[in-house]
Amino acid sequence: MELIVYTDIKSPYAYLAKDHMYALEDETGVAAEWRHFTLDIPSYLGSAKVDDAGNVLESTRTEHQWKKVKYAYMDVRRRANLRGLTIKGTQKIWDSSMAGIALDWAQQSGQDVMRRFLDDAFERFWRRDLDIEDVTVLVECLTRAGADPDGFAGYVDNDGRAKHDQQRQEAWDHGVFGVPTFRVNDELFFGSEQIPLVRWRLGGSVGECPDLR
Repeated sequence: MELIVYTDIKSPYAYLAKDHMYALEDETGVAAEWRHFTLDIPSYLGSAKVDDAGNVLESTRTEHQWKKVKYAYMDVRRRANLRGLTIKGTQKIWDSSMAGIALDWAQQSGQDVMRRFLDDAFERFWRRDLDIEDVTVLVECLTRAGADPDGFAGYVDNDGRAKHDQQRQEAWDHGVFGVPTFRVNDELFFGSEQIPLVRWRLGGSVGECPDLR
């Protein structure tokens, strides 16, 4: 049975889903393929830039979009606080595609390396301590995770970029629109609240279907 996890370093909801998916992999013995679905946030939430104090420096957002963004951060912080995690609002809309290519590079060294990379990248990014648009910073992350970074800079500009763009388009064509999304064979599940149903599907849909209420 095929399990694909679509994630994005700049999504706090994907951050909160990460450990739950690790646990699901360990419990079921199904190793997921993790793919970076780089979100185009300005296309549906507008763009903005703020300073350290939270003052808006630039914005194309409507009032409605600001309400959605503010609620989302309130919600993820509430969930993160229950788990002792730190989530600081980002100060701009990041291009996380290079981090996605680094995730692919780490995964080629095995699931343990990939997990260490994801753990480090997610935690540091949401503490505002990681520049995911700087290739030298990502090389350091890969090294800490145990991946051989030799050749990564070239991979970013060539095969890695092509693979990232192709997989993103394939995901979009398959119906993926956000993260976290989980794909069991050809069936999509969006949002961490769907993980119990994903677990049930991976178990062959045996027994009573989980109550998602």
